[in-house]
Amino acid sequence: MQEVTAVAAQAVHQTRGIERIVSGRNTSDGDGVRLTRILTQELQQRLDPFLMLDLFGSDNPDDYIGGFPDHPHRGFETITFMLEGRMSHRDSAGHEGLLENGGVQWMTAGRGVIHSELPEQEDGRMEGFQLWLNLPAAEKMCAPWYRDFSAEELPRFVTAAGVTVTVIAGTSHGVAGAVQRAATAPLYLDIALPAGASFSQSIPVGHNAFIVVYRGKVGAGGTAVGERQMAIMDNDASHDGVQLASEHGARLILVAGQPLNETIVQYGPFVMNTEAEIHQAIADYRAGRLA
Repeated sequence: MQEVTAVAAQAVHQTRGIERIVSGRNTSDGDGVRLTRILTQELQQRLDPFLMLDLFGSDNPDDYIGGFPDHPHRGFETITFMLEGRMSHRDSAGHEGLLENGGVQWMTAGRGVIHSELPEQEDGRMEGFQLWLNLPAAEKMCAPWYRDFSAEELPRFVTAAGVTVTVIAGTSHGVAGAVQRAATAPLYLDIALPAGASFSQSIPVGHNAFIVVYRGKVGAGGTAVGERQMAIMDNDASHDGVQLASEHGARLILVAGQPLNETIVQYGPFVMNTEAEIHQAIADYRAGRLA
């Protein structure tokens, strides 16, 4: 990874508490890929600007081998973080890429794209996250964009306590992430806490935030958060960030963003602001005009 020195420690004077613990629901998508949907449609307004979060992870090829054949998107961005495994990408805008261990794929669907995500392995473990990030109304019909970031290209720093932080988006402790977005100001960190270590991250007042633990157990805001659980943080204006700790060591992602406060209308792979825009997206897709 691209290791950099953290130049600005972030003291948190009052940590956010945990409003709710979510375990998600088991489901499948694409060509039968088994996954856990942690951020569901019912939480979209509460966690605006984030629309969906899936966690996938299996050693059984039958759970992932079918992948995600050609399918459309319009009106939002997808961020795929591959913890283990290899997945190829191809889309109607002419982009191709290979997502490997520790890498991130960031795709802006904008006005429309048809893409596929297919495993480049027939055995072994495939594990990762896919997060959907909304686009503001003014940008929903922008041109599609795509970028693969290898693990080596992602900025990373290590604190004095030995906590390793990969900055996928936003800024942490003075380290700028791989991607910045003005409208939604997403913060996306992958955090490795050694046993007995703690980590503090400032979060702007009004930004929605959550963590998902994928190894071990984490203490956050006085609450224990277990493996494969999402903890939604409170929005108390007097709380300026979050303090995280782990007795035995843990891995987690921390995600936060600025709400758009716009109407969310979703129909499957299309997320717009009005029913009329959804009908237009469907018509465009059927007529071959989506991309």
